[in-house]
Amino acid sequence: MTTTSGQLEAPFALARYRAGDEVRLGLIAGDRIRPLGPQELGAPGLNAFLATPDWDRLEKLAQGEGPWLPLESVVLTAPVEPRQVLQTGANYRTHVIDLVVAGLDKNDPRTPEEAREWAGKMMDDRQANGEPYFFIGLPACVVGDDVPLVLPSYSEKHDWELELAVVIGKEAFRVGREEAMQHVAGYTVVNDITTRDLVFRRDMKEIGTDWYRGKNAPGFLPTGPFLVPAQFVDPAKLKVRLELNGDVMQDATTDDLLFDIPALVSAASQNMPLLPGDLLLTGSPAGNGAHWGRLLRDGDVMTGSIQGLGTQVVRCVAEPVASQAAGQA
Repeated sequence: MTTTSGQLEAPFALARYRAGDEVRLGLIAGDRIRPLGPQELGAPGLNAFLATPDWDRLEKLAQGEGPWLPLESVVLTAPVEPRQVLQTGANYRTHVIDLVVAGLDKNDPRTPEEAREWAGKMMDDRQANGEPYFFIGLPACVVGDDVPLVLPSYSEKHDWELELAVVIGKEAFRVGREEAMQHVAGYTVVNDITTRDLVFRRDMKEIGTDWYRGKNAPGFLPTGPFLVPAQFVDPAKLKVRLELNGDVMQDATTDDLLFDIPALVSAASQNMPLLPGDLLLTGSPAGNGAHWGRLLRDGDVMTGSIQGLGTQVVRCVAEPVASQAAGQA
């Protein structure tokens, strides 16, 4: 199956593609892709290259002759190999306001309009005086859209969250906002799948959120198709759009972020070093399934695009009966 790669506006980008039983790193220019081995890359692998990226080297390769293949002839997979995945929660102003209104308790005396006004003031205060909220994901969940999204049988409330993801370049540890962008190698697209009814613990509400169970099932981070160098991307106002079976569910721009990319990279680097190739998800805009009252089902197709970064097409399938029985054994 050949994945849909969408439009690449950059002169070149990186990708990973399947060649038999192997996954190879490739350089994309227009509608062509060529393999990148250590000799062409000037580094032993992708993350080593991102630590000290030589984009001029790749630009020359993109403009030259070589063993080019038609892009449509290969199957792309996740373009990154992160050792760490950091996720940002509640980082789109409108999204958080919508969640507050949607979660109004029936005994809450406020009208939806009053709740929206209250949430808006809360977000403005958080943006001015607060700090980003992070949690961690499992790198094993990162897959390409060549892999169907298997919906675990233990819930019927799996949701989508399309996000702009930062790909870290050189290691960042306790960096300031002013220098944060020096540690950004590029950007990609991630759909951060969430099992809504597992996010909050029922057995002990004092514990709060359970992001491990709510976020980390196999394939819950469809990523790609491209890793676009940061020099070709202005992350301040990118269009973020997700369609479910052709119906538009998320349609926003990144100028609705509460905390921008420099703020996120700086804050995330204060605890642990961010390593070359790591993913830092920036949050998801309004329009999740919880907002629409429509969660993912067997046979659903999600088409997620971010301006200039390409399009991923994720196909949902129900967990096979044999897998369900194994989980219950």
